[in-house]
Amino acid sequence: MKIEIVENNVVLVNPSNENFEIHPLWLRERAKTEILVDKHNDQRLYDPSQLNQNIKIKKASMNNGHLNIEFTDGIKFEYEVNNLLYEIDRKEPAENIILWDSSLKKKPTVVFEKDIFEKKIMYDVLQDFYKYGFVIFKNVPVEESYIVNFANSIGTIRPTNFGESFSVKSLPEPNDLAYTSIALTPHTDNPYRKPIPCIQLLHCLENEVKGGFSTLVDGFSVSEHLRKNHKDLFKILTKTKVRFRFVDKTIILENWGELIELDENNKLKQVRYSTRLDYVPALKKKELEIFYEARKLISDLYASSNFEIKFRLEKGDLLMMDNHRLLHGRTSYNVSEGNRYLKGCYIDHDSTEGKLRHLERKFGLKWKK
Repeated sequence: MKIEIVENNVVLVNPSNENFEIHPLWLRERAKTEILVDKHNDQRLYDPSQLNQNIKIKKASMNNGHLNIEFTDGIKFEYEVNNLLYEIDRKEPAENIILWDSSLKKKPTVVFEKDIFEKKIMYDVLQDFYKYGFVIFKNVPVEESYIVNFANSIGTIRPTNFGESFSVKSLPEPNDLAYTSIALTPHTDNPYRKPIPCIQLLHCLENEVKGGFSTLVDGFSVSEHLRKNHKDLFKILTKTKVRFRFVDKTIILENWGELIELDENNKLKQVRYSTRLDYVPALKKKELEIFYEARKLISDLYASSNFEIKFRLEKGDLLMMDNHRLLHGRTSYNVSEGNRYLKGCYIDHDSTEGKLRHLERKFGLKWKK
């Protein structure tokens, strides 16, 4: 993709084989002189909707990766071509994702260090997080509420009815099966919330038991397998909204959503799966027969050794995972063997994306796409 200037100061973009003209007003809105934007926050000091709709480019030139423009209203500005192309191409700050299954050889892992959140290594860690949907930090300080400091160093923690953070250990009268020692099949967290938490953090403070292994499944990998090999079953899972419901003594939470959600371009956007909490709608019998077949298949795939990875979280490990993409679970364990104690919390995607953009700016990096 490139930008070029042609006759009559027309600025063209060539995204593929066909050029298109950049509207002068689109460029004018992106001019950032001292009289146009606040230097402290990059916010406009004017309303762009009130600009002259017939504004034109009076002069235009290109020099060393910069586009120099003078508009008919007198404003002059020097644009970085790469910044314009980045916006035109609507690129996200993260690299393309990598779909994985049980053959994944090397889990994305980093050794925690002081002030890691403001170092260049954190940029690479967050890129790995978006590529694989998870990352494991080793040697994180083993302190009761350190996970709160950790989460708030990336963005802002997302409180729920479980609190700012929550303790994952076996309890005598739990309000969630996570707070037991039984095995947990692959699931996404909190599909009953509006909105659903984006990212879950789990910090291992103690793990003295032989069982209790953590499991992860790439829901996007399973979904693409279905799309390729079982088109009709994939389709019904993307069209049928299921009700998810959570109940305890003080609250009832409900939300509806597809087990596989697509965006406007039919790309995978989110997976939801929690058989402890889902209620299928009362569709026509024939439709439900297809849906139940599809749900059985995706359940089998999620639990399959072909897609699931299994590992032990050691004391000081912190697992950060994308709750919109990955399913997680746990093998059972025996509480008589000792303690297994994790602290958990949630943050949203704007926290990790915001940190990624901040580090890109801080270290003068360019997106790696």
